[in-house]
Amino acid sequence: MTNLPFGFGSQDPDDPDKGDSSKGRSEGGAGNFGDTPFGFAGMPGPGGMPNFDMSQLGQMLTQLGQALSSGSAGPGGSGGGPVNYDLAKQLAVQQLHNNQRTERPSQEQVKAIDDAVRLAELWLDAATSLPAGVRSVQTWSSVDWVEKTLPTWQRLCDPVAQRMSSAWLEALPEEAKQAAGPLLSMLGQMGGMTFGSQLGNGLAQLGSEVLTSTDVGLPLGPTGTAALLPANIQAFVEGMDRPVSEATVFLAAREAAHHRLFSHVPWLAQRLLATVEEYARGISIDTSALEDLAGKIDPSNPSSMQELMGSGMLEPKTTPEQEAALKRLETLLALVEGWVDVVVSDAVGERLPGADALGEMVRRRRATGGPAEQTFATLIGLELRPRRMRDAANLWRLMTERHGAESRDRIWDHPDLLPDSSDLDEPLDFADRWGSTPADLDDPIAAIRRAEAEEAAKSGENDTGEDGTGEDRPKRDDQS
Repeated sequence: MTNLPFGFGSQDPDDPDKGDSSKGRSEGGAGNFGDTPFGFAGMPGPGGMPNFDMSQLGQMLTQLGQALSSGSAGPGGSGGGPVNYDLAKQLAVQQLHNNQRTERPSQEQVKAIDDAVRLAELWLDAATSLPAGVRSVQTWSSVDWVEKTLPTWQRLCDPVAQRMSSAWLEALPEEAKQAAGPLLSMLGQMGGMTFGSQLGNGLAQLGSEVLTSTDVGLPLGPTGTAALLPANIQAFVEGMDRPVSEATVFLAAREAAHHRLFSHVPWLAQRLLATVEEYARGISIDTSALEDLAGKIDPSNPSSMQELMGSGMLEPKTTPEQEAALKRLETLLALVEGWVDVVVSDAVGERLPGADALGEMVRRRRATGGPAEQTFATLIGLELRPRRMRDAANLWRLMTERHGAESRDRIWDHPDLLPDSSDLDEPLDFADRWGSTPADLDDPIAAIRRAEAEEAAKSGENDTGEDGTGEDRPKRDDQS
């Protein structure tokens, strides 16, 4: 797990695989964001991108001019938040068009995906006690994915971006704020633009790779909407000796399984997003590094502020609280993906000849830096470790064999019942504990009701008499 939050860069020059990925991003306009704070990596000059795309700069300047002329040059564009999401969407769509990743699904593809999801739902019924969660099925292009998932990305990015924007301003000495004057307002506007630019680059990269709406482990699309991207699925199976139709059914089963979980475990999506927000709230700047900041800012020289931003002085430090939040998020995501792996394997394993190969391909895709890993590494410094996902799958498999699918799925009834990181290390211990007191663990809601009833009964006895009738019992002859 990396300690670099959104915008601090996720490229490792010593990793040849990631190096190739970085090269691909540069050619597509995403560039190498380097080790500069979120929102400033896109600025040319000191601390900026070494391979900065001048056409991208022109788009940013054009957007800034339009915003200034319209009087809506706030960081968030029309939304007024810390990120210019209008720019993010425009850049993502433009890059997808440039890379010819905007083809519309054909009618045959739409029908194939509808049929695949319907078939997958039938197969899943026998593999899990959670009912179907899909209310509608859609077939998306890469541009559709960007547009449909942007509201969720806004919720994910806003806390981190807002805190990054305000943390260093809060830490500035008062003299520095006065010396900077209007530069601070300008910096806020440019920060929102560059935040949007960085997000747009990431969305374009993801939009060209993701296979379903839940491919990154989060419910990014509309609630209850299963969506698959046929063009990306076609690219996914290239080089595999499996037909596209088989991969479509397999991925439809994964999508439908995710929706069963997110639809019928009401606290799950909120818990995932809240953990990201918890991490963001912990971002802070070491004020001891800013004592001489006032003397470093020249109000007549705007580049002095830019040089300061690229110097690393304002880079936030990861706190123990943030590390704990990241660990909880990593474990929860691993539990989600592990559960999906087990349920889908049980549902399609004997029905699709290539199910094992497709499942391994999905896991390998994650292990070698697929969309989920790249997104979370860029977003909040989190990389999903395949070891944890495999451990989670092993735990869910053990629970299925020991206690059955219905008892296994009851673990999702309450977040306090979920395994933690230590349970992934020792799944046998968790399975033994779950089976040791089935009355309390297999049906936690009933256990709570029993406890409440027992407490009420005791209270009633104390208030009404020993027999609970409201009348005293007859006294024996030997009682006074």
